Amino acid sequence: MSLKGKVAVVTGGTRGIGRAIALELAANGVDVAFCYAKNVEKAKEVESEIKKLGVRALPMQSDVSDFAQSKEMIANAIKELGKIDLLVNNAGITRDKIIMMMSEDDWKSVIDTNLTGVFNCTKAAVVPMMKQRSGSVINITSVSGLVGMAGQTNYSSSKAGIIGFTKALAKEVARRGVRVNAIAPGFIDTEMVQAINQKYLDEMLKLVPLARVGKAEEVAHVVTFLASDQASYITGCVINVDGGMAM
Repeated sequence: MSLKGKVAVVTGGTRGIGRAIALELAANGVDVAFCYAKNVEKAKEVESEIKKLGVRALPMQSDVSDFAQSKEMIANAIKELGKIDLLVNNAGITRDKIIMMMSEDDWKSVIDTNLTGVFNCTKAAVVPMMKQRSGSVINITSVSGLVGMAGQTNYSSSKAGIIGFTKALAKEVARRGVRVNAIAPGFIDTEMVQAINQKYLDEMLKLVPLARVGKAEEVAHVVTFLASDQASYITGCVINVDGGMAM
């Protein structure tokens, strides 16, 4: 599935699902700009891997929860790579605690990064997309935003908010040729899931009909499809990549 000549911005592109998305897009001919919070070495590794696939790579250190930084990041990507065809809002954090133990900062930091970050980056990207009358926004939400998870009132709220954001924005920008969709991963083999207590994870996997943890690449494949012309009549949708967990 070739997307040759397109330009994408991927937030949180150095680890886990974000890294897999960046590399999958690059393998399909996409020039990839990606942002990261702190780890410069990881960013250099991903930049090198992308370039080996024969496309341009642009690492950008940025905090998606900061409106001004997000606006500057998108503007820089357009300046350096010429345009923006695809925005993948993937950056996210967890601060899991039961609500009795959850601090105001635990709540605010997750909402600011996971949900406000989507607003910040999308607001900056969607205007040039509308002007060129083409573009795609893909938001990485979570099964937690569909069914809720104990100990994740902050995370589940942020991810449910992304779903509402996706559906509302899809209606706003459709007439300008811009599509907006979301992907809801379940338990995917990333650092975030690897940090979960194994006994708890084994219990949760009993809720997954396919009875296994997913791979980051399985999420990335869906991103590639949604970004392609094969998905040209799909907007406002949430596609679950969760092994059947949220059926």
